[in-house]
Amino acid sequence: MTTPVSLALAIGALVAGAVVGYLIARARTRREEARPPGPTVAELLERLVRSSHNGVVVLNKFGDMVLHNPRAYELGLVKVNQADARARKAAEQVVETDEPVEIDLSPLEARGRQPEAVLGQVRPLGDGFTVVEAVDHSEAIRLEAVRRDFVANVSHELKTPVGAIALLTEAVLDAAEDVDEVRRFGGKILRESTRLGRLVTELIALSRLQGAERLPDLNVVEVDAVVREALGRTTLSAESADIRITTDNPSGLLIEGDRTLLVTALSNLLENAVNYSPAGSPVSISRRLADGMVEIAVTDRGIGIAEDEQQRVFERFYRADKARSRATGGTGLGLAIVKHVAANHGGSVGLWSRPGTGSTFTLRIPAHVRPDPAGEPAKAAKTSPAPRQEKTPERTPKLVVTGQESPDHGGNL
Repeated sequence: MTTPVSLALAIGALVAGAVVGYLIARARTRREEARPPGPTVAELLERLVRSSHNGVVVLNKFGDMVLHNPRAYELGLVKVNQADARARKAAEQVVETDEPVEIDLSPLEARGRQPEAVLGQVRPLGDGFTVVEAVDHSEAIRLEAVRRDFVANVSHELKTPVGAIALLTEAVLDAAEDVDEVRRFGGKILRESTRLGRLVTELIALSRLQGAERLPDLNVVEVDAVVREALGRTTLSAESADIRITTDNPSGLLIEGDRTLLVTALSNLLENAVNYSPAGSPVSISRRLADGMVEIAVTDRGIGIAEDEQQRVFERFYRADKARSRATGGTGLGLAIVKHVAANHGGSVGLWSRPGTGSTFTLRIPAHVRPDPAGEPAKAAKTSPAPRQEKTPERTPKLVVTGQESPDHGGNL
Protein backbone atom coordinates (compact mmCIF):
# COMPACT_ATOMS: atom_id res chain seq x y z
CA MET A 1 0.00 0.00 0.00
CA THR A 2 1.37 3.36 -1.04
CA THR A 3 1.88 5.75 1.80
CA PRO A 4 1.61 9.50 1.48
CA VAL A 5 5.36 9.79 2.07
CA SER A 6 6.34 7.41 -0.75
CA LEU A 7 3.88 9.09 -3.08
CA ALA A 8 5.39 12.47 -2.30
CA LEU A 9 8.89 11.10 -2.95
CA ALA A 10 7.82 9.66 -6.30
CA ILE A 11 6.23 12.91 -7.34
CA GLY A 12 9.35 14.78 -6.26
CA ALA A 13 11.58 12.47 -8.31
CA LEU A 14 9.42 12.93 -11.39
CA VAL A 15 9.49 16.67 -10.98
CA ALA A 16 13.27 16.65 -10.47
CA GLY A 17 13.76 14.47 -13.56
CA ALA A 18 11.60 16.74 -15.61
CA VAL A 19 13.51 19.79 -14.42
CA VAL A 20 16.89 18.15 -15.14
CA GLY A 21 15.72 17.04 -18.61
CA TYR A 22 14.45 20.52 -19.32
CA LEU A 23 17.74 22.08 -18.23
CA ILE A 24 19.76 19.65 -20.36
CA ALA A 25 17.57 20.26 -23.42
CA ARG A 26 17.77 23.98 -22.82
CA ALA A 27 21.56 23.88 -22.59
CA ARG A 28 21.76 21.85 -25.80
CA THR A 29 19.48 24.31 -27.55
CA ARG A 30 21.62 27.21 -26.39
CA ARG A 31 24.78 25.54 -27.66
CA GLU A 32 23.18 24.89 -31.03
CA GLU A 33 21.94 28.47 -31.20
CA ALA A 34 25.35 29.79 -30.21
CA ARG A 35 27.14 27.75 -32.91
CA PRO A 36 27.46 29.80 -36.13
CA PRO A 37 25.75 28.37 -39.21
CA GLY A 38 27.86 26.41 -41.72
CA PRO A 39 30.38 23.59 -41.58
CA THR A 40 32.48 22.80 -38.54
CA VAL A 41 36.24 23.22 -38.44
CA ALA A 42 36.66 19.44 -38.81
CA GLU A 43 34.45 19.45 -41.90
CA LEU A 44 36.43 22.32 -43.42
CA LEU A 45 39.71 20.52 -42.76
CA GLU A 46 38.36 17.41 -44.48
CA ARG A 47 37.29 19.49 -47.49
CA LEU A 48 40.73 21.10 -47.58
CA VAL A 49 42.48 17.74 -47.68
CA ARG A 50 40.17 16.33 -50.35
CA SER A 51 40.47 19.37 -52.61
CA SER A 52 44.25 19.68 -52.30
CA HIS A 53 46.23 19.51 -55.54
CA ASN A 54 48.84 17.49 -53.66
CA GLY A 55 48.38 13.86 -52.68
CA VAL A 56 47.80 13.53 -48.92
CA VAL A 57 47.80 10.32 -46.86
CA VAL A 58 47.68 9.98 -43.06
CA LEU A 59 49.16 6.75 -41.65
CA ASN A 60 48.99 5.25 -38.16
CA LYS A 61 51.93 3.62 -36.38
CA PHE A 62 51.19 0.32 -38.15
CA GLY A 63 51.41 1.91 -41.61
CA ASP A 64 47.65 1.67 -42.23
CA MET A 65 45.82 4.51 -43.96
CA VAL A 66 43.61 6.65 -41.74
CA LEU A 67 42.82 9.39 -44.26
CA HIS A 68 43.64 10.08 -47.92
CA ASN A 69 42.40 12.24 -50.77
CA PRO A 70 41.62 11.43 -54.45
CA ARG A 71 44.80 13.13 -55.64
CA ALA A 72 46.84 10.48 -53.79
CA TYR A 73 45.41 7.87 -56.19
CA GLU A 74 46.21 10.00 -59.25
CA LEU A 75 49.84 10.43 -58.20
CA GLY A 76 50.25 6.72 -57.43
CA LEU A 77 50.72 7.34 -53.69
CA VAL A 78 47.82 4.95 -52.99
CA LYS A 79 47.35 1.66 -54.84
CA VAL A 80 44.84 -1.06 -54.05
CA ASN A 81 43.82 0.73 -50.84
CA GLN A 82 47.40 0.75 -49.56
CA ALA A 83 49.99 3.48 -49.34
CA ASP A 84 53.10 3.16 -51.48
CA ALA A 85 55.66 0.85 -49.84
CA ARG A 86 58.30 3.61 -50.02
CA ALA A 87 55.99 5.95 -48.11
CA ARG A 88 55.26 3.32 -45.43
CA LYS A 89 58.96 2.62 -44.93
CA ALA A 90 59.72 6.34 -44.63
CA ALA A 91 56.84 6.70 -42.16
CA GLU A 92 58.42 4.07 -39.90
CA GLN A 93 61.64 6.08 -39.89
CA VAL A 94 59.78 9.30 -39.10
CA VAL A 95 57.98 7.67 -36.14
CA GLU A 96 61.36 6.58 -34.73
CA THR A 97 63.26 9.84 -35.29
CA ASP A 98 60.39 12.33 -35.10
CA GLU A 99 62.06 14.18 -38.02
CA PRO A 100 60.50 14.83 -41.48
CA VAL A 101 61.87 12.88 -44.44
CA GLU A 102 61.79 13.67 -48.18
CA ILE A 103 61.32 10.72 -50.57
CA ASP A 104 61.03 10.04 -54.30
CA LEU A 105 57.58 8.65 -55.16
CA SER A 106 57.94 8.74 -58.94
CA PRO A 107 56.21 5.85 -60.76
CA LEU A 108 58.53 2.89 -61.27
CA GLU A 109 57.01 2.25 -64.72
CA ALA A 110 56.46 4.79 -67.51
CA ARG A 111 52.77 5.61 -68.03
CA GLY A 112 52.73 8.02 -70.97
CA ARG A 113 51.59 11.50 -69.96
CA GLN A 114 50.83 10.38 -66.39
CA PRO A 115 52.90 11.93 -63.55
CA GLU A 116 56.55 11.05 -64.05
CA ALA A 117 58.33 12.96 -61.27
CA VAL A 118 56.55 12.82 -57.89
CA LEU A 119 58.36 13.99 -54.76
CA GLY A 120 56.97 13.45 -51.26
CA GLN A 121 57.56 14.55 -47.70
CA VAL A 122 56.68 12.50 -44.62
CA ARG A 123 56.06 14.50 -41.43
CA PRO A 124 55.27 13.36 -37.87
CA LEU A 125 51.86 14.16 -36.35
CA GLY A 126 52.50 12.68 -32.91
CA ASP A 127 51.10 9.59 -31.17
CA GLY A 128 52.57 7.39 -33.94
CA PHE A 129 50.68 9.13 -36.78
CA THR A 130 52.40 10.54 -39.89
CA VAL A 131 51.27 12.47 -42.94
CA VAL A 132 52.66 11.86 -46.42
CA GLU A 133 52.31 14.76 -48.91
CA ALA A 134 53.17 14.12 -52.56
CA VAL A 135 53.74 16.85 -55.18
CA ASP A 136 53.80 16.35 -58.97
CA HIS A 137 56.90 17.96 -60.52
CA SER A 138 56.49 16.28 -63.92
CA GLU A 139 55.69 19.44 -65.87
CA ALA A 140 58.68 21.29 -64.44
CA ILE A 141 60.93 18.36 -65.36
CA ARG A 142 59.53 18.30 -68.90
CA LEU A 143 60.01 22.05 -69.32
CA GLU A 144 63.58 21.80 -68.08
CA ALA A 145 64.26 18.99 -70.56
CA VAL A 146 62.78 21.09 -73.38
CA ARG A 147 64.92 24.05 -72.33
CA ARG A 148 68.10 21.94 -72.30
CA ASP A 149 67.28 20.47 -75.72
CA PHE A 150 66.54 23.91 -77.12
CA VAL A 151 69.83 25.37 -75.86
CA ALA A 152 71.75 22.35 -77.19
CA ASN A 153 70.02 22.55 -80.59
CA VAL A 154 70.53 26.30 -80.92
CA SER A 155 74.20 25.94 -80.00
CA HIS A 156 74.66 23.21 -82.58
CA GLU A 157 72.74 24.99 -85.32
CA LEU A 158 74.61 28.26 -84.79
CA LYS A 159 77.99 26.55 -84.51
CA THR A 160 77.64 24.83 -87.88
CA PRO A 161 77.39 27.92 -90.16
CA VAL A 162 79.79 29.95 -87.99
CA GLY A 163 82.40 27.21 -88.23
CA ALA A 164 81.84 26.85 -91.97
CA ILE A 165 82.27 30.58 -92.51
CA ALA A 166 85.53 30.55 -90.54
CA LEU A 167 86.92 27.65 -92.57
CA LEU A 168 85.82 29.13 -95.88
CA THR A 169 87.37 32.48 -94.99
CA GLU A 170 90.70 30.76 -94.35
CA ALA A 171 90.37 29.02 -97.73
CA VAL A 172 89.77 32.37 -99.42
CA LEU A 173 92.88 33.84 -97.79
CA ASP A 174 94.98 30.87 -98.90
CA ALA A 175 93.67 31.15 -102.48
CA ALA A 176 93.81 34.94 -102.68
CA GLU A 177 95.60 34.87 -106.05
CA ASP A 178 93.24 32.34 -107.65
CA VAL A 179 90.21 34.32 -108.82
CA ASP A 180 88.09 31.25 -109.57
CA GLU A 181 88.71 29.72 -106.13
CA VAL A 182 87.98 33.01 -104.40
CA ARG A 183 84.72 33.27 -106.31
CA ARG A 184 83.79 29.67 -105.45
CA PHE A 185 84.57 30.01 -101.75
CA GLY A 186 82.92 33.44 -101.68
CA GLY A 187 79.68 31.92 -102.94
CA LYS A 188 79.78 29.32 -100.17
CA ILE A 189 80.43 32.02 -97.56
CA LEU A 190 77.41 33.92 -98.88
CA ARG A 191 75.19 30.83 -98.60
CA GLU A 192 76.34 30.06 -95.05
CA SER A 193 75.94 33.67 -93.92
CA THR A 194 72.45 33.78 -95.47
CA ARG A 195 71.54 30.59 -93.63
CA LEU A 196 72.93 32.03 -90.38
CA GLY A 197 70.93 35.22 -90.81
CA ARG A 198 67.74 33.24 -91.53
CA LEU A 199 68.31 31.09 -88.45
CA VAL A 200 68.74 34.10 -86.18
CA THR A 201 65.67 35.80 -87.68
CA GLU A 202 63.50 32.71 -87.17
CA LEU A 203 64.78 32.21 -83.62
CA ILE A 204 63.76 35.77 -82.77
CA ALA A 205 60.34 35.26 -84.39
CA LEU A 206 59.83 31.99 -82.53
CA SER A 207 60.80 33.50 -79.18
CA ARG A 208 58.16 36.20 -79.65
CA LEU A 209 55.50 33.61 -80.44
CA GLN A 210 56.52 31.05 -77.83
CA GLY A 211 53.83 32.02 -75.31
CA ALA A 212 51.08 30.80 -77.69
CA GLU A 213 48.72 33.52 -76.40
CA ARG A 214 46.17 35.25 -78.56
CA LEU A 215 47.43 38.46 -80.07
CA PRO A 216 46.06 41.53 -78.24
CA ASP A 217 45.45 43.69 -81.34
CA LEU A 218 43.82 41.89 -84.25
CA ASN A 219 43.01 43.52 -87.58
CA VAL A 220 40.66 42.38 -90.31
CA VAL A 221 42.83 40.70 -92.95
CA GLU A 222 41.91 39.54 -96.45
CA VAL A 223 42.81 35.90 -96.97
CA ASP A 224 43.38 36.47 -100.68
CA ALA A 225 45.91 39.23 -99.90
CA VAL A 226 47.80 36.89 -97.56
CA VAL A 227 47.91 34.23 -100.28
CA ARG A 228 49.14 36.71 -102.92
CA GLU A 229 51.93 38.03 -100.70
CA ALA A 230 53.04 34.54 -99.62
CA LEU A 231 53.12 33.48 -103.28
CA GLY A 232 55.27 36.50 -104.10
CA ARG A 233 57.80 35.51 -101.45
CA THR A 234 57.99 31.93 -102.71
CA THR A 235 58.03 32.51 -106.47
CA LEU A 236 61.81 32.68 -106.84
CA SER A 237 62.55 29.47 -104.90
CA ALA A 238 59.72 27.65 -106.71
CA GLU A 239 61.04 28.65 -110.14
CA SER A 240 64.57 27.63 -109.14
CA ALA A 241 63.28 24.19 -108.10
CA ASP A 242 61.08 23.87 -111.22
CA ILE A 243 57.94 23.72 -109.04
CA ARG A 244 54.61 25.09 -110.30
CA ILE A 245 52.35 26.61 -107.63
CA THR A 246 48.64 26.89 -108.44
CA THR A 247 45.76 28.37 -106.48
CA ASP A 248 42.00 28.08 -106.45
CA ASN A 249 39.64 31.00 -107.10
CA PRO A 250 39.86 34.06 -104.81
CA SER A 251 37.57 33.43 -101.87
CA GLY A 252 36.81 36.90 -100.53
CA LEU A 253 37.16 35.51 -96.99
CA LEU A 254 38.20 37.69 -94.05
CA ILE A 255 39.99 36.74 -90.85
CA GLU A 256 41.12 38.62 -87.75
CA GLY A 257 44.84 38.60 -87.14
CA ASP A 258 48.28 39.98 -87.82
CA ARG A 259 48.86 40.08 -91.58
CA THR A 260 52.67 39.90 -91.32
CA LEU A 261 52.59 36.79 -89.12
CA LEU A 262 49.98 35.10 -91.31
CA VAL A 263 52.03 35.74 -94.45
CA THR A 264 55.11 34.36 -92.69
CA ALA A 265 53.24 31.19 -91.69
CA LEU A 266 51.85 30.57 -95.17
CA SER A 267 55.23 31.34 -96.75
CA ASN A 268 56.84 28.75 -94.49
CA LEU A 269 54.30 26.15 -95.58
CA LEU A 270 54.95 26.96 -99.24
CA GLU A 271 58.74 26.88 -98.80
CA ASN A 272 58.40 23.55 -97.02
CA ALA A 273 56.31 22.15 -99.88
CA VAL A 274 58.80 23.38 -102.48
CA ASN A 275 61.85 22.08 -100.61
CA TYR A 276 60.43 18.58 -100.18
CA SER A 277 58.96 18.14 -103.67
CA PRO A 278 60.74 16.67 -106.71
CA ALA A 279 61.43 18.96 -109.65
CA GLY A 280 58.48 19.38 -111.99
CA SER A 281 55.85 18.38 -109.43
CA PRO A 282 52.92 20.67 -108.56
CA VAL A 283 52.11 22.51 -105.32
CA SER A 284 48.66 24.01 -104.74
CA ILE A 285 46.92 26.40 -102.38
CA SER A 286 43.23 26.28 -101.57
CA ARG A 287 41.02 28.16 -99.15
CA ARG A 288 37.54 27.63 -97.79
CA LEU A 289 35.22 28.40 -94.86
CA ALA A 290 34.28 25.50 -92.56
CA ASP A 291 32.53 25.73 -89.17
CA GLY A 292 33.48 29.36 -88.66
CA MET A 293 37.14 28.69 -89.49
CA VAL A 294 39.02 29.77 -92.59
CA GLU A 295 41.14 26.89 -93.86
CA ILE A 296 44.17 27.58 -96.06
CA ALA A 297 45.63 24.30 -97.33
CA VAL A 298 49.00 23.77 -99.03
CA THR A 299 49.33 20.45 -100.86
CA ASP A 300 52.40 18.92 -102.48
CA ARG A 301 53.27 15.71 -104.29
CA GLY A 302 56.55 15.35 -102.42
CA ILE A 303 58.23 12.62 -100.40
CA GLY A 304 55.53 12.57 -97.72
CA ILE A 305 55.97 12.05 -93.98
CA ALA A 306 55.76 8.77 -92.08
CA GLU A 307 52.93 8.49 -89.55
CA ASP A 308 55.27 8.21 -86.56
CA GLU A 309 56.95 11.49 -87.56
CA GLN A 310 53.84 13.55 -88.30
CA GLN A 311 53.46 14.88 -84.74
CA ARG A 312 57.16 15.69 -84.48
CA VAL A 313 57.53 17.81 -87.62
CA PHE A 314 56.17 20.80 -85.67
CA GLU A 315 58.96 20.54 -83.09
CA ARG A 316 61.82 23.02 -83.21
CA PHE A 317 64.79 21.85 -85.29
CA TYR A 318 63.13 18.56 -86.21
CA ARG A 319 63.66 17.55 -89.85
CA ALA A 320 62.01 14.58 -91.54
CA ASP A 321 64.84 14.51 -94.10
CA LYS A 322 67.95 16.12 -92.59
CA ALA A 323 70.13 15.82 -95.71
CA ARG A 324 67.52 17.44 -97.97
CA SER A 325 66.77 20.18 -95.45
CA ARG A 326 70.42 21.16 -95.12
CA ALA A 327 70.86 21.10 -98.89
CA THR A 328 68.04 23.65 -99.24
CA GLY A 329 69.23 25.76 -96.30
CA GLY A 330 66.38 24.76 -93.99
CA THR A 331 66.61 25.70 -90.31
CA GLY A 332 64.10 23.26 -88.86
CA LEU A 333 62.09 26.15 -87.36
CA GLY A 334 59.60 26.89 -90.16
CA LEU A 335 56.80 24.53 -89.06
CA ALA A 336 57.32 25.39 -85.39
CA ILE A 337 56.69 29.04 -86.29
CA VAL A 338 53.54 28.04 -88.23
CA LYS A 339 52.22 26.16 -85.19
CA HIS A 340 52.74 29.12 -82.86
CA VAL A 341 51.29 31.65 -85.32
CA ALA A 342 48.16 29.51 -85.56
CA ALA A 343 47.94 29.18 -81.77
CA ASN A 344 48.38 32.93 -81.26
CA HIS A 345 45.44 33.52 -83.60
CA GLY A 346 43.22 31.02 -81.75
CA GLY A 347 43.59 28.50 -84.57
CA SER A 348 45.55 25.36 -85.36
CA VAL A 349 47.57 23.65 -88.08
CA GLY A 350 46.77 20.16 -89.31
CA LEU A 351 48.67 17.64 -91.39
CA TRP A 352 47.69 14.83 -93.74
CA SER A 353 50.56 12.92 -95.30
CA ARG A 354 51.48 9.60 -96.85
CA PRO A 355 55.04 8.57 -97.81
CA GLY A 356 55.48 8.59 -101.56
CA THR A 357 52.19 10.41 -102.13
CA GLY A 358 52.64 13.88 -100.64
CA SER A 359 51.42 16.08 -97.82
CA THR A 360 48.71 18.62 -97.07
CA PHE A 361 49.24 21.22 -94.34
CA THR A 362 46.08 23.11 -93.37
CA LEU A 363 46.21 26.41 -91.50
CA ARG A 364 42.91 27.04 -89.66
CA ILE A 365 42.15 30.58 -88.42
CA PRO A 366 38.82 31.89 -87.00
CA ALA A 367 36.88 33.81 -89.62
CA HIS A 368 36.01 37.47 -89.14
CA VAL A 369 32.35 37.75 -88.11
CA ARG A 370 30.51 40.86 -89.22
CA PRO A 371 27.42 41.74 -87.11
CA ASP A 372 24.17 41.76 -89.07
CA PRO A 373 22.38 45.12 -88.62
CA ALA A 374 19.01 43.43 -89.26
CA GLY A 375 19.38 41.45 -86.05
CA GLU A 376 19.89 38.08 -87.73
CA PRO A 377 22.72 35.79 -86.57
CA ALA A 378 26.12 37.07 -87.61
CA LYS A 379 27.84 35.36 -90.51
CA ALA A 380 31.46 35.03 -91.53
CA ALA A 381 32.29 38.04 -93.64
CA LYS A 382 33.51 37.95 -97.22
CA THR A 383 34.85 40.60 -99.51
CA SER A 384 33.63 41.01 -103.07
CA PRO A 385 35.02 38.16 -105.15
CA ALA A 386 37.89 39.10 -107.46
CA PRO A 387 38.22 37.87 -111.05
CA ARG A 388 39.42 34.34 -111.46
CA GLN A 389 43.22 34.18 -111.70
CA GLU A 390 44.35 30.55 -111.63
CA LYS A 391 43.02 27.21 -112.70
CA THR A 392 41.34 25.32 -109.90
CA PRO A 393 43.32 22.16 -109.11
CA GLU A 394 41.74 18.79 -108.39
CA ARG A 395 40.60 17.55 -105.01
CA THR A 396 42.94 16.29 -102.30
CA PRO A 397 42.76 13.26 -99.99
CA LYS A 398 41.24 13.56 -96.54
CA LEU A 399 43.03 15.72 -94.00
CA VAL A 400 43.92 14.76 -90.48
CA VAL A 401 43.68 17.86 -88.31
CA THR A 402 45.24 17.46 -84.88
CA GLY A 403 44.74 13.73 -85.04
CA GLN A 404 41.15 13.61 -86.32
CA GLU A 405 39.80 13.11 -89.80
CA SER A 406 38.01 15.99 -91.49
CA PRO A 407 36.06 16.22 -94.74
CA ASP A 408 37.87 16.51 -98.04
CA HIS A 409 39.37 19.94 -98.62
CA GLY A 410 38.29 20.99 -102.08
CA GLY A 411 40.60 22.83 -104.41
CA ASN A 412 43.81 20.86 -103.73
CA LEU A 413 45.68 18.41 -105.87
